[in-house]
Amino acid sequence: MKRNLAVAVFLALAVAAAPAGAQAQPAPANDMQALRAAVKADKRALVAKTLELTPAEEKKFWPIYDAYQRSLDTANRQTALAVEMLVGNERPLSDVFAKNLANQMLVSDETEIKARRKMQNAVMKALPPIKAARYLQLEGKIRAFQDYDLAVAIPLVK
Repeated sequence: MKRNLAVAVFLALAVAAAPAGAQAQPAPANDMQALRAAVKADKRALVAKTLELTPAEEKKFWPIYDAYQRSLDTANRQTALAVEMLVGNERPLSDVFAKNLANQMLVSDETEIKARRKMQNAVMKALPPIKAARYLQLEGKIRAFQDYDLAVAIPLVK
């Protein structure tokens, strides 16, 4: 059962981060359920429709976007590993195990923050400020519901 939960959390992270082939309709920015559905359908298409980039902006933006998504994948794998360790553990946690788990989660957060900072600096240079801010807001909303989904799925340590 615990192994299934770990697999489900990992798959949720992978699905949320990976673009699919379907075309997404732009979701209202304040409708988190519609945004979640659009991301699952095709995050890249959602971003493209939301930003309405010119061809020149696309040439600058998409390499930044792709690099950021790869960095998020790395952070998601780190989180999934930590979650799997927690959920897959059948025995009560030792202090050493708990400390290691906390450190791994922090490393995952730091990986994501570093990637986000690098992406933000690049996007602010590549796009007009309003489009850059719109993308940063969209990405922030997406990460917020992914973080929420993860928080719901992970039990507190005992």
